[in-house]
Amino acid sequence: MADLKQLMDNEVLMAFSTYATIILTKMMLMSFVTALKRINNKVFANPEDCVAFAKGENAKKFLQVDERVERVRRAHLNDIENIIPFFGIGLLYSLSGPDLSTALMHFRLFVGARLYHTVAYLTPLPQPNRGVSFFIGYGVTLSMAYRLLKSRLYL
Repeated sequence: MADLKQLMDNEVLMAFSTYATIILTKMMLMSFVTALKRINNKVFANPEDCVAFAKGENAKKFLQVDERVERVRRAHLNDIENIIPFFGIGLLYSLSGPDLSTALMHFRLFVGARLYHTVAYLTPLPQPNRGVSFFIGYGVTLSMAYRLLKSRLYL
């Protein structure tokens, strides 16, 4: 029980859990946004999804690729490619005993960059908006990985 209390007293870990929850929830919402885009635009990827709109051959007209839906899907895929590494590395980083202010800077920058990336992707904002936000988030994850390896290198 003392070990659990120690974990709960770890301010960095508690901060990480807050920011990780925010960004993981945002990533989950992207699935919902994709579904809404599909329904609103009557564009589906699977024949069985079209039955509410048409039957038989008429359903085929709803089986198509739509740029508006694909843009949301690409934003979601980009989230998956970036948030999962942040979550793993950020968790290990949080457990390594970093300075709270430095850790908060990492977590806030990453979450802010990913939120801005989504806005830039879905609006769409002109480049380099999306690119800059991607590289900020990516750089934050690399920074945590570097600090973690530097402080715990057992090679």
